[in-house]
Amino acid sequence: MADQERIVADHRIMGGVPCIRGTRIPAATVVGLIAQGATVDDVVADFPQLTVDDVRAALAFAASAITERQLPLRVPA
Repeated sequence: MADQERIVADHRIMGGVPCIRGTRIPAATVVGLIAQGATVDDVVADFPQLTVDDVRAALAFAASAITERQLPLRVPA
């Protein structure tokens, strides 16, 4: 529950893109950095306004988002 409170989507902030609360940093940016090989510590160093728990919340948010929807996947021929 605390993770869900760290990610907010407000139409007045970044057009409603889910962001880390109190920042204009999209959760997708954080997740993308991790996907590119950055560590949690790297992300916090690059964005000192974030905490380790913020980064974990962004990852949990992303996991929840893909769990709740069906994504079209290409099946190899």
